[in-house]
Amino acid sequence: MSSLSLAVRDTSTMLRRNLLHARRYPSLTLNLLLTPIMLLLLFVYVFGDTMSAGMGGGDRSDYIAYIVPGLLLMTIGTTTVGTAVSVSNDMTEGIIARFRTMAIHRGSVITGHVIGSVLQSVISVVFVGAVGVAIGFRSVDATALEWLAAFGLLVLVATALTWIAIGMGMVSPNAEAASNNALPLTFLPLISSTFVPVDQMPGWFQPIAEYQPFTPAIETLRGLLLGTEIGHNGWLALAWCLALTTLGYFWSKSVFNRDPK
Repeated sequence: MSSLSLAVRDTSTMLRRNLLHARRYPSLTLNLLLTPIMLLLLFVYVFGDTMSAGMGGGDRSDYIAYIVPGLLLMTIGTTTVGTAVSVSNDMTEGIIARFRTMAIHRGSVITGHVIGSVLQSVISVVFVGAVGVAIGFRSVDATALEWLAAFGLLVLVATALTWIAIGMGMVSPNAEAASNNALPLTFLPLISSTFVPVDQMPGWFQPIAEYQPFTPAIETLRGLLLGTEIGHNGWLALAWCLALTTLGYFWSKSVFNRDPK
């Protein structure tokens, strides 16, 4: 069997393993999925009218359209926390040591986690998006090409954050530490342009919200789905995805290939 065939076969096996784990133990995924849903309902039905008025008028439907793209990206961040926990469990419970002794493609273990996590992120985004549509979100002006670009952006963000989450899981001594280490993936969207525009934040806080990976990705997704101006945010979002994917890949590979103590 060629090296490529071996890699594909073993990656498929590891992917099935990770998906089976997610199906058998859905509580972690469901708990993480509840965070963006609860925030969506809270900000729409409790703060929606006030937030809309503070952003220059409009009604609750305008605010729904504004926050859904940001919460879709937050959903990816919360889902990848589960990836960090899953990887940490593999590293600390001895299964990785077992895999090292088997005649399998070395990179298939990590790749299986990456593909499985991206699939779970996409499913979670679809679920949160369905909740958004149910409460009034609409994207009537987006073309088929813009929808395809929006989907591609979500996959790129999910891939980038997954690689970072895998690195966090590998260096964590236990599942609790992995969950804490991955907390910025959930926290950063809260201090981005998810809920209010950056230019309406306090002056000292605007650089924190602007110069981070989530804000350009959110503004790009808004532009694709709602027709707002994207400007340079599209290139910034792609650059962040590339940088985080590269960092996470080499970080995870380095830790995985390290000789066990």
